[in-house]
Amino acid sequence: MVRGIEGRKARILKAIIEDYILTAMPVGSRTISRKYETNLSSATIRNEMSDLEELGYLAQPHVSAGRVPSHKAYRLYVDDLLGASFPEDGSAREYFSRQVRQMEDVITCAAHALSEITRYTAVVMMPKQLDLRISCLQLVPMPRGNALLVIVTDTGAIQDTVIRVSEALDGDALYAISRMLTERLAGRTLKEVQQMLGAYSRQGGADARVLQGIAALAAQMERQNATDTLTVGGAHNILNYPEYSDVEKARAFLSVLEGREKLMDLLSRSQSPFTVLIGPETGIDEMRDCSVVTASYQVGAGHRGAIGVIGPTRMPYMKVLSALSAVGNTLTEMLGETIL
Repeated sequence: MVRGIEGRKARILKAIIEDYILTAMPVGSRTISRKYETNLSSATIRNEMSDLEELGYLAQPHVSAGRVPSHKAYRLYVDDLLGASFPEDGSAREYFSRQVRQMEDVITCAAHALSEITRYTAVVMMPKQLDLRISCLQLVPMPRGNALLVIVTDTGAIQDTVIRVSEALDGDALYAISRMLTERLAGRTLKEVQQMLGAYSRQGGADARVLQGIAALAAQMERQNATDTLTVGGAHNILNYPEYSDVEKARAFLSVLEGREKLMDLLSRSQSPFTVLIGPETGIDEMRDCSVVTASYQVGAGHRGAIGVIGPTRMPYMKVLSALSAVGNTLTEMLGETIL
């Protein structure tokens, strides 16, 4: 602990925070003496706890109760964690990697896996991708003059649709068209692709219906990626914690998740590798008893997204930061790969 709290006071405050994280019960001097500072008497610990309360790091819910950490105490504790290195959770990375192979939607999987690992509510925000670029495209023959069109972007995202094609185009012809268009369109933005396909169509360089289908899918992808998107996992996990046993409090929290706008604004403001907002620092009144821990991840070249965990202020921050690091790094690796 730093910034004016050191030595015995720092050890006692750290012990109170970590015991409260585990139990959600006010911590008394006898608990600290028995479990953490066995060489100190309860009277000595009580004096230090009184000092910490005067400094604003502890609060006493009831006269006869022990103390609980304040938001100021959590901020000191978290800043100390962020100032040191912490290990990435290898088991979290392995769990996420195993799960994602079984699901098509990587982002949905990330939110689900993160909520399962931490037992809190998880959020994953995909960034705006106005400069999304084509990596490759492929036409797969289907019966009765149809073909499956698959477009892969530089972020590794895949979109597909069924389009009409001339029945004269067999598998070899569609493969040749796919190869030719990939060579010409790779590295181009979705808007550029639409403009180029219009020119090709007028020149009669390929089946017009193929070009129209590609242009339509590119336009759809551009619309979808013009705004940030937020995915929530484990929305009701917060109800498992005593802090949210009050029905009105739980309803207010869930309304923030359903509205999405406040959370998206919160995550979009996160520019650091890790950000921890404690209680009132979130700026969201319905989450004044929550902490929001976020990490960033990379999507292709120059696109940055955010993942986060929302839970009570007494969450185990080291565990949450380690899980976020593992899932964020794995997302960066997966979404940076070229598919097909």
